[in-house]
Amino acid sequence: MSRDTSDLKIISQNLSEKGSVVMMGFPGSGLVGSIALQYLVDQMDFTHIGDITSRFFPPMSMMHKGVVNAAVRIYEKDSFVAFVADIPIHPMICYEVANGILDWLGDYDVKEIVAVAGIITNEPEKRVFGVASDQDSVDRLEDHTIILPMGSISGIASSLLTECKLRKIPCMGLLGETVNNPDPRAAVSAIEVLNQLYSFGIDTAPLLEQAEEIEATMQRLAEEVQSAEVGPQKKENLPMYG
Repeated sequence: MSRDTSDLKIISQNLSEKGSVVMMGFPGSGLVGSIALQYLVDQMDFTHIGDITSRFFPPMSMMHKGVVNAAVRIYEKDSFVAFVADIPIHPMICYEVANGILDWLGDYDVKEIVAVAGIITNEPEKRVFGVASDQDSVDRLEDHTIILPMGSISGIASSLLTECKLRKIPCMGLLGETVNNPDPRAAVSAIEVLNQLYSFGIDTAPLLEQAEEIEATMQRLAEEVQSAEVGPQKKENLPMYG
């Protein structure tokens, strides 16, 4: 099935069944959504069924073992669908992307949508905050997340939640507490909530090991930068010999 507008092109197989749960992960703070859902589809052996392109997307393709992949991909397994993106969605096109995806999903009477994203706080914890498009969904999240009492969110997750509310599609937002750097630990926290909501049983230990490796690399780089900054100053006006 292909849907093409001036803004968004979706080239995909038809979903296997109606009434699926649709999960979406786009790059944002800490890359939480992208890391979490890519790990999920890899661990659970989801099938890659389609891709999304747009004339407004940055000219970038991802490669794996020499094979080029679209930067926004659609995966499916049983009654679950995952949209995974490697590129951030510019604020100017969040409305178009959210509506294009929801228009395409309109033929499949989806059960609910879950947007996984990050939220920057001043705390070192890796909590998951919950928001939703309706009270019933908020009630489902109360035992698994910290419900945000007030405030605002932005980006593609915001557009998805707003458009789902207008279309009366249940939609939940899982916001992993994070920093600006890639944050696998925050992604692990989000996956654990998905485990609780849908009984996935995903083992997050390998992702935690990746987190330790990333943190060690970042610490080493920080020390190298600091060492360079306090190292010997470049000597000037040295005498010439010879």
